[in-house]
Amino acid sequence: MSWLVTGGAGYIGAHVVRSLRAAGLEPVVLDDVSTGRAEFVPDGVALVAASVLDGDAVEAALREHRVEGVIHLAGFKYAGLSVERPLHTYRQNVSGMVELLAAMGRAGVDRIVFSSSAAVYGTPDVDLVTEDTPKRPESPYGESKLVGEWLLRDQEKATGLRHTSLRYFNVVGSGDPAVFDVSPHNLFPRVFEALLAGGTPVINGDDYPTPDGTCVRDYVHVADIADAHVAAAKRLVAGDPIEPAYNLGSGDGVSVAEIMNAVSRVTGIAFEPEIAPRRPGDPARIVASGALAARDLEWRMRYSLEDMVRSAWEARSRSA
Repeated sequence: MSWLVTGGAGYIGAHVVRSLRAAGLEPVVLDDVSTGRAEFVPDGVALVAASVLDGDAVEAALREHRVEGVIHLAGFKYAGLSVERPLHTYRQNVSGMVELLAAMGRAGVDRIVFSSSAAVYGTPDVDLVTEDTPKRPESPYGESKLVGEWLLRDQEKATGLRHTSLRYFNVVGSGDPAVFDVSPHNLFPRVFEALLAGGTPVINGDDYPTPDGTCVRDYVHVADIADAHVAAAKRLVAGDPIEPAYNLGSGDGVSVAEIMNAVSRVTGIAFEPEIAPRRPGDPARIVASGALAARDLEWRMRYSLEDMVRSAWEARSRSA
C-alpha cells in the first residue's frame, strides 16, 4: 500500500515524500511538473507525470499503486497572480479537487490530507489566529483553498471520506540540500536571488505598527511541515479522531527586517535592504497558534530562524 502525493515534485511536496519514506510509508508522486522539478523526486519513488485535472490518469495511478490515501499539494499557489488569473486558479484548485475526489471515489480511496493555506483567513483582526478565526479570503487563491475544504466536508457527509486540511503560513528552509524553494514570489527566494545577482534585497514598507516597522509573519520550516502531513496520514490510517483543519503555526512571529538580518549573518554578505512602498493588502502581522496541531500531529518548531535561513541558503547555493 502507498500514499499518493499530488504535487510531489514541488518544494513542499518533495519534502513530504522524503518524510513519508523516513516514516516507512511508500510515496508515489503525481505531478505535471509545470512548476515542480522531476529531479526533486528521490530515486526509487514512482513519478506519474499527470495533472489532477486528468481524472482517468489519477484513477489509474490510485489503482496501479494500491494507494491507501492521498496527500494533496498540487495546485496554483500564487495568491497575487490569482487576482489576475481567477479562472485558471479555480480550474487548478477547485476543479482539480473535484476530479481528484471523484477519482478517489471510483478507486475506493477514502483518506486525504489537504494542503490548505493561511490565505483562507484573509487579513485577521486578531493577534493570534486559531482554527476558529473567521474565514475572509481576499484572493481567488484563498477562496479556492476554502472551497477545497468545503468539498472535503461535503464529501465526508456523502461518502464517509476521512480527511483533514493543514493551513500553513510562510514555509521556508530546506530539509534536503537537493530541494529548495523555486517560487519567484516568496521572500527567501527573492532575497537570495537578489544577493546572488549582486543586487540589494527589498523590504516592502517599514512604517507598519510593529516593533521595527516591518511586517511580522509566521515562518515555519518545511521539514516540520512535511512531518505534520505524515502524522496526519498516520492518524487517518489508524482511525484516530482528527480535526477538519489544523493551523501549522509557530505562535510567534518574525519581522521582515529580522529575516534580512539573519540572512546577512548566515551568508556573510553585508547589505542594507532597500525600502520600497507597502504592497496593497499586506497586513502588519499574521501569526497563528499551532496548539491544536501540537496536540494531535506531533507539531512543534524544531528549527531556529538561523537554521531556517542557513538550510535554505545552503540548498540554493548548492544549485547555483
